[in-house]
Amino acid sequence: MSDLSPRQLRRIIIQQSRRARVGHIGPALSIADLVAVLYGDVLRLSKPDDPERDRFVLSKGHAALALYAALRLKGFVTQEQLDTFCADGTLLGVHPEHSLPGVDFSTGSLGQGLSFGAGAALAARLEGSARRVCVLVSDAECNEGSLWEAVMFAAHHRLSALTAIVDANGQQAMGKTAEVLDLEPLAEKWRAFGWRTVEVDGHDVVALREAFALPHPEAPKVIIARTVCGKGVSFMEGQVKWHYLPMSEGEYLRACAELETSP
Repeated sequence: MSDLSPRQLRRIIIQQSRRARVGHIGPALSIADLVAVLYGDVLRLSKPDDPERDRFVLSKGHAALALYAALRLKGFVTQEQLDTFCADGTLLGVHPEHSLPGVDFSTGSLGQGLSFGAGAALAARLEGSARRVCVLVSDAECNEGSLWEAVMFAAHHRLSALTAIVDANGQQAMGKTAEVLDLEPLAEKWRAFGWRTVEVDGHDVVALREAFALPHPEAPKVIIARTVCGKGVSFMEGQVKWHYLPMSEGEYLRACAELETSP
């Protein structure tokens, strides 16, 4: 299966969220373009147990449905496995667990994923491996001191195999990020800590591919991806309530209809 278009990921997110009656739809839709580019163009992943594969850390683990959709489309999980999302005994929980093939790190405790990624990048250097590490964090995670410790560590050790992607959708569980704790201008802060910094439209697939391709031989790189929470479903876009809420049947049918006609 080779279809890794953002629309296909969004369809799976909506379908599985409705089937399981589980929320976190908005955050998963927010990163669909990022995940599609990562798994379609960036990450070197011939199989999930290849020791030389690139590593991916979904630090904002509550958006796991986007990751599961990519793993399904890559053929790393079956449709039968995907359909157990949030069921008893499943390996596909609300947050990803490393026991599932294709998941390198269990995540969900926000602010910790970049530390995992920095450690993985340092391990690759010590082993003389060419594998790379990508870590997707939320802008709300940038409120946490543990993230900035990892930012400093990675810059100090010049971990050029490491790329962070900030899903800067301006929202978090309890409100607008700027109102909870404003860290703008975000790109300038990462740059001040010694990271190669790129700021792009996080729903522009071409721009994202170009951003990932930019070389950074002497430092880690961060891509500040400006996104919209709930992207692709009009009545969810920019609405904080869709961080948690599940859909009604009517909302599900409306979302499906919109995704059928989206580019």
